[in-house]
Amino acid sequence: MDLKRVVVTGIGTINPLGNTKNEYWDSLEKGVSGCDKITLFDPSKFKTQFACEVKNYNAETYFDRKEARKLDRYAQFALIAADEAYLDAGLQNAELDLDRSGVIWASGIGGIETLVSEIKAYALGDGTPRFSPFFIPKMISDIAAGHISMKYNFRGPNFGTVSACASSTNALIDAFNYIRLGKAKVFISGGSEAAINEAGMGGFSSMHAISSNNEEYKSASRPFEATRDGFVMGEGGAALILEELEHALARGAKIYAEVVGGGMTADAHHLTAPHPEGIGASNVMKFALEDANLAPEAVDYVNVHGTATPLGDIAETIAIKKVFGEHAYKLNISSTKSMTGHLLGAAGAVESIAAIMAIHRGVVPPTINLKTLDEQIDPKLNLTANVAQKRDVKVALSNTFGFGGHNASVIFKKYE
Repeated sequence: MDLKRVVVTGIGTINPLGNTKNEYWDSLEKGVSGCDKITLFDPSKFKTQFACEVKNYNAETYFDRKEARKLDRYAQFALIAADEAYLDAGLQNAELDLDRSGVIWASGIGGIETLVSEIKAYALGDGTPRFSPFFIPKMISDIAAGHISMKYNFRGPNFGTVSACASSTNALIDAFNYIRLGKAKVFISGGSEAAINEAGMGGFSSMHAISSNNEEYKSASRPFEATRDGFVMGEGGAALILEELEHALARGAKIYAEVVGGGMTADAHHLTAPHPEGIGASNVMKFALEDANLAPEAVDYVNVHGTATPLGDIAETIAIKKVFGEHAYKLNISSTKSMTGHLLGAAGAVESIAAIMAIHRGVVPPTINLKTLDEQIDPKLNLTANVAQKRDVKVALSNTFGFGGHNASVIFKKYE
């Protein structure tokens, strides 16, 4: 079958490092930490009192008050990121076949802020059910895709993907596949998450998944570090415009990179822990490379899942060595979660932008907060420690792994 080529023509994001794509990339390149004390609720009784919040955010800057009340915070982030990507791609000036233009949007959790506030109001009331008519539409994890499609009148494939922290990489791979199979011309794809609230923080804390290093919270997100103690919660959204190459060329669109392959696997091992030998992680990278018809030696940069959990970082480096062999030592490897925190279902999209911009600008963002390497991690690996490194990146691979054993990898290539 003659598969279509797929390119990225627009990007947009709002996340802890910046409320636009340019702010985000500038902060990545400088190695800025997005972590600070929690302001979205009173965390004084919580074991973890810090997170990577979106900074200086006011919903009424982007939405009128009536509209904002109908949107959970995660859906607000989705619409903001999608709009920047849409404008960045110049789609507002394009003659689009709206029946062949779609939206695939991810969230690992969806509107948990709405869920918490509605149940809290009921529990603290007199037992009379006074739920908002917008409760369910604000909460469900597919609704962001619906809102985006309605805003731009995109009538093509429209759905949400949910695979925990692999969710938005799955969304991008699905969009990539629809386009290369000739079933659509353009997609807005990505993910958003907003789980920095009592339930989100309390739930992940009770699992011992997140860091509790309140004394050194600015540097608490420390992948590969000997002293790491879990991930740091992040929030935000990121959108990519994926487009059939011929369609993009016909309208004179700028091209950031080409999407060339994707892989998806399961660990089939444990609810939350990775397979200790990195089987699912190594398979997903191998399958992505096979899908892209690329040898491991073609890859220059791997944006790792790298959450700073004790088991996860070790398993991922084992998997990288298994897949890349001796070439593993020639790769640049970095975890941008050291700066953004972990955006859960939105992680894949925001980190794909980091991979794409590394190709576009020739700079690999660093893994910050790395002082003493875990002795179980190979010291010969180039983890791009603490400072960005210049490199002509022709091919970049982005990994995301989620609770439930979900793994997804996507590969971007310099457009030629």
